[in-house]
Amino acid sequence: MTDTEFDQQRDDTPGERRAHPGSVWLREEPTRSRPIPLTRQRIVDAAVALLDEHGIDGLTMRRLAQMLDVTPTALYWHVKTKDDVLDLALDHVFGNVPLPGATDDWRDDARTLIRNWRAVMLRHPWAPGLIGRPMLGPNVLARTEHLQVTLARGGLSDVELTVVTRTLANYVIGVALTEATWHRSADPQAQTEGRRHITANPDAYPTLNSSGHLDTARWSEDDLFERGLDLILAGTPNANGE
Repeated sequence: MTDTEFDQQRDDTPGERRAHPGSVWLREEPTRSRPIPLTRQRIVDAAVALLDEHGIDGLTMRRLAQMLDVTPTALYWHVKTKDDVLDLALDHVFGNVPLPGATDDWRDDARTLIRNWRAVMLRHPWAPGLIGRPMLGPNVLARTEHLQVTLARGGLSDVELTVVTRTLANYVIGVALTEATWHRSADPQAQTEGRRHITANPDAYPTLNSSGHLDTARWSEDDLFERGLDLILAGTPNANGE
C-alpha cells in the first residue's frame, strides 16, 4: 500500500475527520504508553532531518516511520497526515530564529529579526516554499508578535502595522525562496550562465545589462538583501512621521 493509499484509507474512516479539527495546532497531543516512546517532538526532529536531506518530496510517512523504527500506524496516533508533519516541522524551524532584545533603535531591531529569519530559512531551504500554509504554531506566532511589538514601538498601528508586517515577511520569504532555489539548482553555474545570456543580448535587455542583473561579481546576495531591507525600513514612518 502506498502512502497516498494509506492516507486515503484513514481519511475514509467514518467519523475520523469529525473527531479531529483540521489544523494540527488545534488538537491536543494524545498520551499513550508504547514499548518505544514516540512523541510529537521525536517525529518533528526526524522530519526536519529528512526534509533537510531530501526536501519536501522526499518526506513520506513510510520513510519517516522507518527512520523512527516504528510502523506508519504508530505515527498516525500523533499526526494525521503529512501536512501535519510539515506544519510541525516548519514551526520547529521558526523556533530557531533568535529573538533580538529591544534597543533604542526599533528599525535596527526589526532588521536583526528579519536577518535572522532569512539565515534560518537558508539553513533549511525547503522551509520558504511551505510558508503560506496556516501559520498557527507557537514559534511562528511568537516571532510575528515580536515583529509587531517592534514595529509598534516605531508608532505603527492598525492597518499600517499589518501592511508593514506583511511587506517585511513577504520580502524575506521571497528572497529566501529565490536564493534557496538557485542554491538547489543542479547546475551551480546557472546564475552565471543567466548573466552571460543577458550580456550576450544587450539590445534585447539594455536595462538588465546596465543594472547588473544576475551579476554576482558586482554585488552579493547578502548585499542585495541588506539594501532591500534598508529600503523598506527607511520608507516606514515612525510616530512623528520621520
